[in-house]
Amino acid sequence: MNSQVTAGPASNDVIIAGCGPTGAMLAAELRLHGVRVLVLEKETEPKSYVRIVGLHVRSLELMAMRGLLDRVLQHGRRRPAGGFFAAIHKPAPQGLDSAHAYLLGIPQPVIERLLEEHAIELGAQVRHGCTVTGLAQDDEGVTVELADGQRLRARYLVGCDGARSTVRKLLGVGFPGEPSRTDTLMGEMEVGVPQEEITARVRDLGRTHHRFWLRPFGEGIYSVVVPAAEVGDRAQPPTLDDFRRQLRAVAGTDFGVHSPRWLSRFGDATRLAERYRAGRVLLAGDAAHIHPPIGGQGLNLGVQDAFNLGWKLAAQVRGWAPEPLLDTYQAERHPVAEDVLDNTRAQMELLSAEPGPQAVRRLLTELMDFEEVNRHLIEKITAIGVRYDFGAGPDLLGRRLRDIDVKAGRLYGLLHRGRGLLLDRTERLTVGGWADRVDQLADPTAAVDVPGLLLRPDGHVAWIGDDQRDLDDHLARWFGEPAG
Repeated sequence: MNSQVTAGPASNDVIIAGCGPTGAMLAAELRLHGVRVLVLEKETEPKSYVRIVGLHVRSLELMAMRGLLDRVLQHGRRRPAGGFFAAIHKPAPQGLDSAHAYLLGIPQPVIERLLEEHAIELGAQVRHGCTVTGLAQDDEGVTVELADGQRLRARYLVGCDGARSTVRKLLGVGFPGEPSRTDTLMGEMEVGVPQEEITARVRDLGRTHHRFWLRPFGEGIYSVVVPAAEVGDRAQPPTLDDFRRQLRAVAGTDFGVHSPRWLSRFGDATRLAERYRAGRVLLAGDAAHIHPPIGGQGLNLGVQDAFNLGWKLAAQVRGWAPEPLLDTYQAERHPVAEDVLDNTRAQMELLSAEPGPQAVRRLLTELMDFEEVNRHLIEKITAIGVRYDFGAGPDLLGRRLRDIDVKAGRLYGLLHRGRGLLLDRTERLTVGGWADRVDQLADPTAAVDVPGLLLRPDGHVAWIGDDQRDLDDHLARWFGEPAG
């Protein structure tokens, strides 16, 4: 249900449906601002499989901004930040604009656990085994109904409950796009043949079969990807026999695969929610967008949604948000998702074995030898090329700022509290009445070629200049009225 009702006061500021990476990161961001958060997760136990996911450059930067990077790095393996686009093997371009220019491979259950622990440490409540079955909103808040009949009340609800989002369906928000046309099997398992045999067979087939690979992870474990025979019921995981059968069909051998750690099937369905907000209910992560996993952007896109939304929703709850601030969440993130969907569509076409896509793939492979082309595609995949539209201004306006050297150490170390930051090289500027929301660093030695800049809590540059009056206008635009 999604009707207008009259109900009592909310016992929570925000309820989040789903405690995956997006929901957990959002909960933590809200708690940085003292927002009362309850996270409802339908699963009672962590995932049983150990799928490796990749944190791209921008997500690693976000972890550094909140003091999480060292904790995360302990559980992952670094890889070069190259070769992502359509699995075209090109090295990472030199001098990527980041202090964290690498990919971090990390088990999905581990990153989910770390982010949930982070949210709980900050004071978020997390309840497992709670399935949302209904919602109703009014002028004061949202009533959430659970499968056991319990009703909970909050001022806002955010659906971070995945591709089959119950919250999105209850809202009646459209999810247009394309259904899956091709299925692919993916898993991690051991093999029973020598590495030399695998290398030779993969090399021979790799020229035309770009949806097939066996890649070693170490300790005898291989990542196995192979086309599925037909689109099946993705609610049912594939079996090891399915992998053996498809490997024999494509490669002529099943490589003696055995002892799987996890097995899955994915399609190339591509969909984007028509809107990210309906009244007091919002969507983030896979609840708002789905696409094939090529390029490894899905988890990263959701975490970055949470980073964009968290401080804005907190401002709304705390009462200092300028009127249009919460709506900038959709205005900024919807186009980013559109771009990700388009680049995954393009990548999937380039994986086709048909002559036309293969010709385009060969041409793009040549073009990626040009540094500018390779850099553009890597910046797109890793999200460090994102620029929000903040109006006319220098190219840095609307972009994220890299982790530069400042006299206090590193810039990102000043962003752990999730507040805005004025970086002032003139030593003449001030945040004035916004000091309860925005920190200030006067540092003429800061490694950035502008007199002053204002960073939002998500690390994007909201203003550049040296005029106090102009700065005050932008402080009010992003952080509301100054304190009295």
